[in-house]
Amino acid sequence: METKLSTEFSTRDLRALIGPLVIEQLLAITVGLADSLMVSSVGEAAVSAVSLVDSVNILLVNAFAALATGGAVVAGQYLGRREVEKARVSAGQLLLFMGECSLVITALLFLLKHFILHVVFGAIAPDVAAYANTYFVIVEGSTVFLALYCAGAALFRATGNSGVSMKVSLVMNAVNVTGNAVLVFVFHWGVAGVAVPTTVSRIVAAAGMLVLLRRPSFALHLDRKLRFHHDRQMIRNILWIGVPNGIEGSMFQLGKILLLSVATAFGTASVAANAVGNTLCSFQILAPQSIGLGMVTVVSRCVGAGDFEKARGYTRRLMRWGYAAMALSVAATLLALPLILRIYGLSSEATGYARVIITTHGLIGIFIWPLAFQLPQSLRAAGDTRFTMTVSSVSMWLCRVVLGVLFARNLGFGVLGIWYSMYLDWTVRSAFFLYRYRGHRWEMQCLRE
Repeated sequence: METKLSTEFSTRDLRALIGPLVIEQLLAITVGLADSLMVSSVGEAAVSAVSLVDSVNILLVNAFAALATGGAVVAGQYLGRREVEKARVSAGQLLLFMGECSLVITALLFLLKHFILHVVFGAIAPDVAAYANTYFVIVEGSTVFLALYCAGAALFRATGNSGVSMKVSLVMNAVNVTGNAVLVFVFHWGVAGVAVPTTVSRIVAAAGMLVLLRRPSFALHLDRKLRFHHDRQMIRNILWIGVPNGIEGSMFQLGKILLLSVATAFGTASVAANAVGNTLCSFQILAPQSIGLGMVTVVSRCVGAGDFEKARGYTRRLMRWGYAAMALSVAATLLALPLILRIYGLSSEATGYARVIITTHGLIGIFIWPLAFQLPQSLRAAGDTRFTMTVSSVSMWLCRVVLGVLFARNLGFGVLGIWYSMYLDWTVRSAFFLYRYRGHRWEMQCLRE
Protein backbone atom coordinates (compact mmCIF):
# COMPACT_ATOMS: atom_id res chain seq x y z
CA MET A 1 0.00 0.00 0.00
CA GLU A 2 3.02 2.28 -0.31
CA THR A 3 2.39 5.39 -2.38
CA LYS A 4 4.45 6.34 -5.40
CA LEU A 5 4.99 10.14 -5.43
CA SER A 6 6.73 10.37 -8.81
CA THR A 7 5.10 11.94 -11.86
CA GLU A 8 6.66 9.30 -14.10
CA PHE A 9 4.18 6.60 -15.11
CA SER A 10 5.42 3.76 -17.29
CA THR A 11 3.08 1.66 -19.42
CA ARG A 12 3.20 -0.93 -16.67
CA ASP A 13 2.25 1.69 -14.06
CA LEU A 14 -0.69 2.89 -16.15
CA ARG A 15 -1.93 -0.65 -16.69
CA ALA A 16 -1.61 -1.38 -12.96
CA LEU A 17 -3.68 1.74 -12.25
CA ILE A 18 -6.34 1.36 -14.94
CA GLY A 19 -6.74 -2.43 -14.94
CA PRO A 20 -8.35 -2.60 -11.48
CA LEU A 21 -10.52 0.40 -12.36
CA VAL A 22 -11.89 -1.43 -15.39
CA ILE A 23 -12.58 -4.52 -13.27
CA GLU A 24 -14.24 -2.38 -10.57
CA GLN A 25 -16.51 -0.66 -13.09
CA LEU A 26 -17.26 -3.99 -14.75
CA LEU A 27 -18.27 -5.48 -11.40
CA ALA A 28 -20.64 -2.60 -10.70
CA ILE A 29 -22.33 -2.85 -14.09
CA THR A 30 -22.45 -6.65 -14.04
CA VAL A 31 -24.16 -6.57 -10.68
CA GLY A 32 -26.62 -4.03 -12.06
CA LEU A 33 -27.33 -6.36 -14.96
CA ALA A 34 -27.69 -9.33 -12.59
CA ASP A 35 -30.07 -7.32 -10.41
CA SER A 36 -32.28 -6.41 -13.34
CA LEU A 37 -32.26 -9.99 -14.66
CA MET A 38 -33.18 -11.40 -11.24
CA VAL A 39 -35.92 -8.87 -10.60
CA SER A 40 -37.27 -9.49 -14.11
CA SER A 41 -38.53 -12.82 -12.74
CA VAL A 42 -40.98 -10.76 -10.65
CA GLY A 43 -42.34 -9.03 -13.76
CA GLU A 44 -41.90 -6.06 -16.10
CA ALA A 45 -43.45 -3.73 -13.50
CA ALA A 46 -40.72 -4.67 -11.02
CA VAL A 47 -38.01 -4.01 -13.63
CA SER A 48 -39.50 -0.57 -14.28
CA ALA A 49 -39.78 0.22 -10.55
CA VAL A 50 -36.18 -0.71 -9.76
CA SER A 51 -35.02 1.26 -12.80
CA LEU A 52 -36.88 4.38 -11.67
CA VAL A 53 -35.49 4.31 -8.12
CA ASP A 54 -32.02 3.42 -9.38
CA SER A 55 -32.07 6.67 -11.35
CA VAL A 56 -32.09 8.41 -7.96
CA ASN A 57 -29.33 6.09 -6.73
CA ILE A 58 -27.23 6.88 -9.79
CA LEU A 59 -27.77 10.58 -9.04
CA LEU A 60 -26.39 9.99 -5.54
CA VAL A 61 -23.49 7.88 -6.79
CA ASN A 62 -22.56 10.56 -9.34
CA ALA A 63 -22.80 13.34 -6.77
CA PHE A 64 -20.74 11.48 -4.16
CA ALA A 65 -18.20 10.27 -6.70
CA ALA A 66 -17.82 13.80 -8.07
CA LEU A 67 -17.33 15.32 -4.63
CA ALA A 68 -14.91 12.52 -3.73
CA THR A 69 -13.01 13.18 -6.96
CA GLY A 70 -12.63 16.78 -5.82
CA GLY A 71 -10.99 15.54 -2.66
CA ALA A 72 -8.85 13.12 -4.65
CA VAL A 73 -7.66 15.92 -6.95
CA VAL A 74 -6.67 18.01 -3.94
CA ALA A 75 -4.81 15.06 -2.39
CA GLY A 76 -3.21 14.21 -5.73
CA GLN A 77 -1.93 17.73 -6.27
CA TYR A 78 -0.47 17.80 -2.75
CA LEU A 79 1.21 14.47 -3.43
CA GLY A 80 2.62 15.92 -6.66
CA ARG A 81 4.12 18.71 -4.54
CA ARG A 82 5.38 16.07 -2.09
CA GLU A 83 3.37 17.68 0.71
CA VAL A 84 2.20 14.37 2.10
CA GLU A 85 0.97 15.73 5.45
CA LYS A 86 -1.39 18.18 3.77
CA ALA A 87 -2.59 15.38 1.49
CA ARG A 88 -3.36 13.27 4.56
CA VAL A 89 -5.28 16.11 6.22
CA SER A 90 -7.33 16.57 3.03
CA ALA A 91 -8.24 12.87 3.13
CA GLY A 92 -9.63 13.10 6.67
CA GLN A 93 -11.56 16.26 5.87
CA LEU A 94 -13.08 14.66 2.78
CA LEU A 95 -14.43 11.71 4.77
CA LEU A 96 -15.80 13.95 7.51
CA PHE A 97 -17.51 16.31 5.08
CA MET A 98 -19.02 13.55 2.94
CA GLY A 99 -20.32 11.74 6.01
CA GLU A 100 -22.09 14.89 7.21
CA CYS A 101 -23.52 15.69 3.77
CA SER A 102 -24.85 12.17 3.30
CA LEU A 103 -26.77 12.31 6.60
CA VAL A 104 -28.51 15.49 5.46
CA ILE A 105 -29.27 13.98 2.04
CA THR A 106 -30.74 10.85 3.65
CA ALA A 107 -33.14 12.97 5.71
CA LEU A 108 -34.18 14.95 2.61
CA LEU A 109 -34.79 11.79 0.59
CA PHE A 110 -37.28 10.45 3.10
CA LEU A 111 -38.98 13.82 3.52
CA LEU A 112 -39.39 14.10 -0.27
CA LYS A 113 -40.22 10.43 -0.91
CA HIS A 114 -43.84 11.02 -1.94
CA PHE A 115 -42.85 13.89 -4.24
CA ILE A 116 -40.14 11.80 -5.92
CA LEU A 117 -42.30 8.71 -6.42
CA HIS A 118 -45.50 10.42 -7.53
CA VAL A 119 -44.44 13.73 -9.09
CA VAL A 120 -40.88 13.37 -10.41
CA PHE A 121 -41.50 9.87 -11.79
CA GLY A 122 -44.78 10.98 -13.34
CA ALA A 123 -47.91 8.91 -13.91
CA ILE A 124 -46.64 5.39 -13.25
CA ALA A 125 -48.90 2.34 -12.89
CA PRO A 126 -50.03 1.41 -9.34
CA ASP A 127 -48.03 -1.84 -9.26
CA VAL A 128 -44.89 -0.01 -10.41
CA ALA A 129 -45.47 2.63 -7.71
CA ALA A 130 -45.82 -0.02 -4.98
CA TYR A 131 -42.62 -1.80 -5.99
CA ALA A 132 -40.77 1.53 -6.24
CA ASN A 133 -41.85 2.51 -2.72
CA THR A 134 -40.53 -0.76 -1.26
CA TYR A 135 -37.19 -0.48 -3.04
CA PHE A 136 -36.81 3.20 -2.16
CA VAL A 137 -37.43 2.80 1.58
CA ILE A 138 -34.91 -0.02 1.98
CA VAL A 139 -32.08 1.23 -0.24
CA GLU A 140 -32.02 4.96 0.54
CA GLY A 141 -31.40 4.27 4.23
CA SER A 142 -27.86 3.21 3.33
CA THR A 143 -26.90 6.49 1.66
CA VAL A 144 -24.27 7.42 4.27
CA PHE A 145 -22.42 4.13 3.70
CA LEU A 146 -22.42 4.74 -0.05
CA ALA A 147 -20.84 8.17 0.52
CA LEU A 148 -18.08 6.80 2.75
CA TYR A 149 -17.29 4.04 0.25
CA CYS A 150 -17.04 6.56 -2.61
CA ALA A 151 -14.71 8.77 -0.58
CA GLY A 152 -12.45 5.87 0.35
CA ALA A 153 -12.29 4.57 -3.22
CA ALA A 154 -11.34 8.02 -4.54
CA LEU A 155 -8.55 8.39 -1.98
CA PHE A 156 -7.01 5.04 -2.89
CA ARG A 157 -7.17 5.98 -6.58
CA ALA A 158 -5.46 9.30 -5.80
CA THR A 159 -2.39 7.40 -4.62
CA GLY A 160 -2.48 4.90 -7.48
CA ASN A 161 -3.74 2.07 -5.26
CA SER A 162 -6.77 1.29 -7.43
CA GLY A 163 -6.33 -2.41 -6.66
CA VAL A 164 -7.50 -1.80 -3.10
CA SER A 165 -10.82 -0.24 -4.13
CA MET A 166 -11.24 -3.04 -6.69
CA LYS A 167 -10.93 -5.71 -3.99
CA VAL A 168 -13.41 -3.92 -1.73
CA SER A 169 -15.77 -3.61 -4.69
CA LEU A 170 -15.37 -7.33 -5.38
CA VAL A 171 -16.45 -8.18 -1.82
CA MET A 172 -19.32 -5.67 -1.94
CA ASN A 173 -20.70 -7.02 -5.21
CA ALA A 174 -20.28 -10.64 -4.13
CA VAL A 175 -22.43 -9.90 -1.08
CA ASN A 176 -24.98 -8.16 -3.28
CA VAL A 177 -25.31 -10.85 -5.93
CA THR A 178 -25.35 -13.72 -3.45
CA GLY A 179 -27.98 -11.98 -1.35
CA ASN A 180 -30.10 -11.27 -4.41
CA ALA A 181 -30.02 -14.88 -5.56
CA VAL A 182 -30.98 -16.24 -2.14
CA LEU A 183 -33.70 -13.71 -1.30
CA VAL A 184 -35.28 -13.58 -4.77
CA PHE A 185 -35.16 -17.24 -5.85
CA VAL A 186 -35.15 -19.08 -2.51
CA PHE A 187 -37.22 -16.86 -0.23
CA HIS A 188 -39.20 -15.13 -3.02
CA TRP A 189 -38.95 -11.65 -1.49
CA GLY A 190 -39.44 -9.96 -4.86
CA VAL A 191 -38.20 -6.37 -5.06
CA ALA A 192 -37.23 -6.40 -1.36
CA GLY A 193 -34.95 -9.33 -2.15
CA VAL A 194 -32.91 -7.04 -4.41
CA ALA A 195 -33.00 -4.03 -2.06
CA VAL A 196 -31.83 -5.65 1.19
CA PRO A 197 -28.55 -7.08 -0.22
CA THR A 198 -27.79 -3.68 -1.77
CA THR A 199 -28.02 -2.06 1.67
CA VAL A 200 -25.94 -4.77 3.36
CA SER A 201 -23.26 -4.63 0.65
CA ARG A 202 -22.89 -0.84 1.09
CA ILE A 203 -22.39 -1.27 4.83
CA VAL A 204 -19.73 -3.94 4.25
CA ALA A 205 -17.93 -1.76 1.67
CA ALA A 206 -17.90 1.36 3.87
CA ALA A 207 -16.58 -0.62 6.85
CA GLY A 208 -13.84 -2.17 4.72
CA MET A 209 -12.73 1.21 3.40
CA LEU A 210 -12.53 2.75 6.87
CA VAL A 211 -10.45 -0.16 8.18
CA LEU A 212 -8.01 0.05 5.26
CA LEU A 213 -7.71 3.84 5.47
CA ARG A 214 -6.46 3.54 9.05
CA ARG A 215 -3.39 1.50 8.09
CA PRO A 216 -0.22 3.52 8.82
CA SER A 217 1.51 2.17 5.68
CA PHE A 218 -0.95 4.10 3.50
CA ALA A 219 0.23 7.65 2.75
CA LEU A 220 -3.28 9.12 3.25
CA HIS A 221 -4.02 7.10 6.38
CA LEU A 222 -6.44 8.41 9.00
CA ASP A 223 -5.45 9.14 12.59
CA ARG A 224 -6.12 6.37 15.07
CA LYS A 225 -8.08 8.85 17.13
CA LEU A 226 -11.05 10.13 15.16
CA ARG A 227 -11.31 13.92 15.10
CA PHE A 228 -14.40 15.85 14.14
CA HIS A 229 -12.55 19.12 13.60
CA HIS A 230 -13.14 21.09 10.41
CA ASP A 231 -10.10 22.56 8.65
CA ARG A 232 -11.73 25.47 6.84
CA GLN A 233 -8.95 26.01 4.33
CA MET A 234 -8.81 22.33 3.41
CA ILE A 235 -12.60 22.09 3.14
CA ARG A 236 -12.52 25.19 0.94
CA ASN A 237 -9.96 23.55 -1.37
CA ILE A 238 -12.03 20.38 -1.61
CA LEU A 239 -15.23 22.31 -2.27
CA TRP A 240 -13.52 24.57 -4.83
CA ILE A 241 -13.03 21.51 -7.01
CA GLY A 242 -15.64 19.11 -5.64
CA VAL A 243 -18.75 21.33 -5.62
CA PRO A 244 -18.67 22.22 -9.35
CA ASN A 245 -17.88 18.57 -10.02
CA GLY A 246 -20.82 17.50 -7.86
CA ILE A 247 -23.20 20.03 -9.40
CA GLU A 248 -22.19 18.86 -12.86
CA GLY A 249 -22.79 15.20 -12.02
CA SER A 250 -26.04 15.95 -10.21
CA MET A 251 -27.42 18.12 -13.00
CA PHE A 252 -26.55 15.42 -15.49
CA GLN A 253 -28.46 12.74 -13.61
CA LEU A 254 -31.31 15.08 -12.61
CA GLY A 255 -31.93 15.77 -16.28
CA LYS A 256 -32.08 12.02 -16.92
CA ILE A 257 -34.57 11.59 -14.07
CA LEU A 258 -36.81 14.32 -15.49
CA LEU A 259 -36.66 12.65 -18.88
CA LEU A 260 -37.76 9.41 -17.22
CA SER A 261 -41.11 11.06 -16.49
CA VAL A 262 -41.34 11.72 -20.23
CA ALA A 263 -40.53 8.06 -20.99
CA THR A 264 -43.19 6.81 -18.54
CA ALA A 265 -45.85 8.56 -20.61
CA PHE A 266 -45.14 6.13 -23.46
CA GLY A 267 -45.92 3.02 -21.38
CA THR A 268 -44.19 0.25 -19.47
CA ALA A 269 -42.50 -1.11 -22.61
CA SER A 270 -40.69 2.19 -23.16
CA VAL A 271 -39.59 2.36 -19.50
CA ALA A 272 -38.32 -1.22 -19.61
CA ALA A 273 -36.46 -0.63 -22.90
CA ASN A 274 -34.93 2.52 -21.45
CA ALA A 275 -33.79 0.57 -18.37
CA VAL A 276 -32.24 -2.24 -20.42
CA GLY A 277 -30.60 0.32 -22.71
CA ASN A 278 -29.04 2.15 -19.77
CA THR A 279 -27.63 -1.09 -18.38
CA LEU A 280 -26.19 -2.47 -21.62
CA CYS A 281 -24.89 0.89 -22.87
CA SER A 282 -22.92 1.13 -19.64
CA PHE A 283 -20.80 -1.77 -20.90
CA GLN A 284 -19.96 0.18 -24.06
CA ILE A 285 -18.48 3.12 -22.15
CA LEU A 286 -16.97 1.11 -19.30
CA ALA A 287 -13.36 1.08 -20.51
CA PRO A 288 -12.96 4.77 -21.47
CA GLN A 289 -14.81 5.73 -18.29
CA SER A 290 -12.29 3.74 -16.25
CA ILE A 291 -9.38 5.23 -18.15
CA GLY A 292 -10.84 8.67 -17.39
CA LEU A 293 -10.72 7.90 -13.67
CA GLY A 294 -7.08 6.92 -14.08
CA MET A 295 -6.41 10.24 -15.85
CA VAL A 296 -7.48 12.09 -12.70
CA THR A 297 -4.74 10.36 -10.70
CA VAL A 298 -2.02 10.85 -13.31
CA VAL A 299 -2.81 14.40 -14.38
CA SER A 300 -3.44 15.75 -10.86
CA ARG A 301 0.01 14.45 -9.82
CA CYS A 302 1.65 16.14 -12.82
CA VAL A 303 -0.27 19.39 -12.24
CA GLY A 304 0.75 19.41 -8.57
CA ALA A 305 4.37 19.14 -9.68
CA GLY A 306 3.84 21.97 -12.21
CA ASP A 307 4.68 19.76 -15.20
CA PHE A 308 1.91 20.55 -17.70
CA GLU A 309 3.73 19.17 -20.71
CA LYS A 310 3.80 15.80 -19.04
CA ALA A 311 0.11 16.19 -18.13
CA ARG A 312 -0.73 16.80 -21.79
CA GLY A 313 1.39 13.88 -22.92
CA TYR A 314 -0.35 11.44 -20.60
CA THR A 315 -3.74 12.86 -21.61
CA ARG A 316 -3.09 12.24 -25.30
CA ARG A 317 -1.82 8.75 -24.59
CA LEU A 318 -4.78 7.76 -22.44
CA MET A 319 -7.25 9.24 -24.93
CA ARG A 320 -5.86 6.89 -27.59
CA TRP A 321 -6.33 4.01 -25.16
CA GLY A 322 -9.90 5.16 -24.53
CA TYR A 323 -10.87 5.21 -28.21
CA ALA A 324 -9.39 1.77 -28.85
CA ALA A 325 -11.03 0.28 -25.78
CA MET A 326 -14.44 1.72 -26.61
CA ALA A 327 -14.34 0.33 -30.15
CA LEU A 328 -13.71 -3.15 -28.76
CA SER A 329 -16.45 -2.76 -26.11
CA VAL A 330 -19.06 -1.64 -28.64
CA ALA A 331 -18.20 -4.51 -31.00
CA ALA A 332 -18.56 -7.06 -28.19
CA THR A 333 -21.87 -5.58 -27.01
CA LEU A 334 -23.44 -5.59 -30.47
CA LEU A 335 -22.32 -9.17 -31.14
CA ALA A 336 -23.90 -10.37 -27.88
CA LEU A 337 -27.04 -8.22 -28.22
CA PRO A 338 -29.43 -10.84 -29.68
CA LEU A 339 -28.64 -13.32 -26.89
CA ILE A 340 -28.89 -10.70 -24.12
CA LEU A 341 -32.27 -9.44 -25.33
CA ARG A 342 -33.62 -13.00 -25.37
CA ILE A 343 -32.47 -13.50 -21.77
CA TYR A 344 -34.41 -10.42 -20.65
CA GLY A 345 -37.62 -11.85 -22.08
CA LEU A 346 -39.19 -8.43 -22.76
CA SER A 347 -42.19 -7.81 -24.99
CA SER A 348 -41.54 -7.44 -28.71
CA GLU A 349 -42.15 -3.69 -28.48
CA ALA A 350 -39.66 -3.21 -25.63
CA THR A 351 -37.12 -5.44 -27.39
CA GLY A 352 -37.35 -3.38 -30.58
CA TYR A 353 -36.79 -0.12 -28.74
CA ALA A 354 -33.88 -1.58 -26.76
CA ARG A 355 -32.18 -2.82 -29.93
CA VAL A 356 -32.28 0.63 -31.56
CA ILE A 357 -31.07 2.36 -28.39
CA ILE A 358 -28.07 0.10 -27.85
CA THR A 359 -27.02 0.07 -31.53
CA THR A 360 -27.16 3.85 -32.04
CA HIS A 361 -25.47 4.51 -28.70
CA GLY A 362 -22.53 2.30 -29.64
CA LEU A 363 -22.01 3.42 -33.23
CA ILE A 364 -22.22 7.14 -32.43
CA GLY A 365 -20.36 6.85 -29.13
CA ILE A 366 -17.26 5.35 -30.76
CA PHE A 367 -16.55 8.73 -32.35
CA ILE A 368 -17.77 11.22 -29.74
CA TRP A 369 -18.05 9.77 -26.22
CA PRO A 370 -14.33 9.83 -25.20
CA LEU A 371 -14.03 13.51 -26.16
CA ALA A 372 -17.24 14.39 -24.33
CA PHE A 373 -16.57 12.51 -21.10
CA GLN A 374 -12.99 11.19 -20.89
CA LEU A 375 -11.12 14.33 -22.00
CA PRO A 376 -12.73 16.65 -19.38
CA GLN A 377 -11.32 14.41 -16.63
CA SER A 378 -7.92 15.90 -17.46
CA LEU A 379 -9.36 19.41 -17.03
CA ARG A 380 -10.94 18.46 -13.71
CA ALA A 381 -7.66 17.00 -12.48
CA ALA A 382 -6.11 20.44 -13.01
CA GLY A 383 -8.92 22.09 -11.02
CA ASP A 384 -10.77 23.51 -14.04
CA THR A 385 -14.09 22.24 -12.72
CA ARG A 386 -16.07 25.45 -13.15
CA PHE A 387 -15.60 25.37 -16.91
CA THR A 388 -16.54 21.70 -17.19
CA MET A 389 -19.56 22.29 -14.92
CA THR A 390 -20.81 25.24 -16.99
CA VAL A 391 -20.42 23.51 -20.35
CA SER A 392 -21.90 20.23 -19.17
CA SER A 393 -24.88 21.79 -17.38
CA VAL A 394 -25.84 24.17 -20.18
CA SER A 395 -25.43 21.50 -22.85
CA MET A 396 -27.38 19.03 -20.72
CA TRP A 397 -30.42 21.26 -20.22
CA LEU A 398 -30.55 22.77 -23.70
CA CYS A 399 -29.70 19.74 -25.80
CA ARG A 400 -30.68 16.72 -23.77
CA VAL A 401 -33.67 17.96 -21.76
CA VAL A 402 -35.31 20.62 -23.96
CA LEU A 403 -34.66 18.85 -27.25
CA GLY A 404 -35.37 15.49 -25.63
CA VAL A 405 -38.90 16.59 -24.75
CA LEU A 406 -39.30 18.11 -28.23
CA PHE A 407 -38.10 14.98 -30.04
CA ALA A 408 -40.06 12.56 -27.84
CA ARG A 409 -43.40 14.36 -27.62
CA ASN A 410 -43.66 16.87 -30.44
CA LEU A 411 -41.77 15.10 -33.20
CA GLY A 412 -43.18 11.68 -32.36
CA PHE A 413 -39.94 9.76 -31.72
CA GLY A 414 -41.17 8.52 -28.33
CA VAL A 415 -38.55 7.12 -25.98
CA LEU A 416 -35.99 7.04 -28.82
CA GLY A 417 -36.15 10.85 -29.04
CA ILE A 418 -34.62 11.08 -25.56
CA TRP A 419 -31.58 9.15 -26.74
CA TYR A 420 -31.26 11.09 -30.01
CA SER A 421 -31.09 14.37 -28.06
CA MET A 422 -28.38 12.85 -25.89
CA TYR A 423 -26.16 12.32 -28.92
CA LEU A 424 -26.47 16.03 -29.75
CA ASP A 425 -25.46 16.82 -26.17
CA TRP A 426 -22.31 14.72 -26.61
CA THR A 427 -21.40 16.62 -29.79
CA VAL A 428 -21.75 20.06 -28.22
CA ARG A 429 -19.79 19.34 -25.07
CA SER A 430 -16.99 17.53 -26.91
CA ALA A 431 -16.41 20.61 -29.11
CA PHE A 432 -16.10 22.92 -26.08
CA PHE A 433 -13.84 20.57 -24.11
CA LEU A 434 -11.48 20.04 -27.04
CA TYR A 435 -11.23 23.80 -27.57
CA ARG A 436 -10.46 24.36 -23.87
CA TYR A 437 -7.84 21.62 -23.76
CA ARG A 438 -5.97 23.06 -26.74
CA GLY A 439 -5.62 26.38 -24.90
CA HIS A 440 -3.79 27.13 -21.66
CA ARG A 441 -6.39 28.62 -19.30
CA TRP A 442 -7.07 25.24 -17.69
CA GLU A 443 -3.45 25.15 -16.57
CA MET A 444 -4.06 28.16 -14.29
CA GLN A 445 -6.71 26.53 -12.08
CA CYS A 446 -4.55 24.41 -9.76
CA LEU A 447 -4.37 24.89 -5.97
CA ARG A 448 -2.75 28.12 -4.79
CA GLU A 449 -1.69 28.53 -1.17
